[in-house]
Amino acid sequence: MSAIAGTPKKNMMLFSGRAHPELAEHVAKELDVTVTPQSAYSFANGEIFCRFEESVRGSDAFVIQAHSAPINDAIMEQLIMVDALKRGSAKRITAVMPFWGYARQDKKHRGREPISARLVADMFKTAGADRILTVDLHTSQIQGFFDGPVDHLFALPVLSRHIKDTRPDANFAVVSPDSGRVRLAERWAETLGGTPLAFIHKTRDPRKPNEAVANRVVGDIEGRCCVVIDDMIDTGGTVAKAVDVLLKEGATEVLVAATHGVLSGPATERLANCGASEVIFTDSLPIPDEKRFDAMTVLPIAPLLAEAIHQVFEDGSVTSLFDGNA
Repeated sequence: MSAIAGTPKKNMMLFSGRAHPELAEHVAKELDVTVTPQSAYSFANGEIFCRFEESVRGSDAFVIQAHSAPINDAIMEQLIMVDALKRGSAKRITAVMPFWGYARQDKKHRGREPISARLVADMFKTAGADRILTVDLHTSQIQGFFDGPVDHLFALPVLSRHIKDTRPDANFAVVSPDSGRVRLAERWAETLGGTPLAFIHKTRDPRKPNEAVANRVVGDIEGRCCVVIDDMIDTGGTVAKAVDVLLKEGATEVLVAATHGVLSGPATERLANCGASEVIFTDSLPIPDEKRFDAMTVLPIAPLLAEAIHQVFEDGSVTSLFDGNA
């Protein structure tokens, strides 16, 4: 009988959904691997099919998909890919979703409403995902919706580095667009060197999605370069109103920084005309050329995702990427 073989070498495999293949290619380049080829298409009635062209048995599989519009198709495709990997005997499956679809539906505002962010987590667990890797959740408690490890990454270092490098002498104030983002604003203020904090007092009717009224600024922002921060910008109404209020209250300049550029409907027009000097996103979601404008900057998120994937693959610490603040 031959000698018992040693521990088999770990095998990382990277897979990409069709929503944002450029992001997966950039991550693959950072990791010095290739995206596993697959056959994926949609039937006439909208059903999705995928088949991987290589064996996935025993692999440490990472499935990258942007939950972008049409969001239900993107989520369903990633679920199907996870299921195919599970049935193909992948050893461990990590669903990499830089933007967690349905994250805004994380609690019940009124009776008889769903908690859809939890449903998304349950579906990925049922499909066979062992782990989820995501960036800047709408609310941190969503991590607890998934029955397994969730690596919650922060784009703050990526966004803040750009702002500090391009405006080294600015007199900053960090502005939260509402009271719910104050904790995030505190982290931003720390990163920018202990700058003052402010937030926009606004009202929102839960029966009217994507509508809010910016009432007034709470905090001293006069004579400062205001950085309005958020996790995502969808239709852009809230941010556009916040910029207008800040400029009227005496801000010398307003920058907008958000991780996820959802950019639905009139968002591009609103942001382009709101008075902000610069609107900064990461490429966690695809932003096509027709939704871009001169004052928009899109920063690469691939290096952050690649480093986190490397740490997961090597059983290292993802938390260490954020100096223990993750």
